Amino acid sequence: MQNKRPIGIVVTATLLLLIPLIAMHFTDEVNWTSTDFIAAGILLLGAGLALEFILRKIKTTRYRIVACTILLLAFLLVWAELAVGIFGTPFGGS
Repeated sequence: MQNKRPIGIVVTATLLLLIPLIAMHFTDEVNWTSTDFIAAGILLLGAGLALEFILRKIKTTRYRIVACTILLLAFLLVWAELAVGIFGTPFGGS
């Protein structure tokens, strides 16, 4: 039986992207463009698939935890930069 986690990753990323899409229909405070959805999709899928890679390739629990923590921190830093521009890069939002 094949591993079904990649399908779960794609489904989860899609469901997470539906949240702002639905919110845009009910409030003017959520105003995402297609570029925002593409960037968020790439970030979510990239992090999810990187997590899958870590879980498949790293066998030691301690190293898995370290690698997953680093991945999570990188994901959160990139997300925060794209959302509010905490580092002041040209990609930062506001």
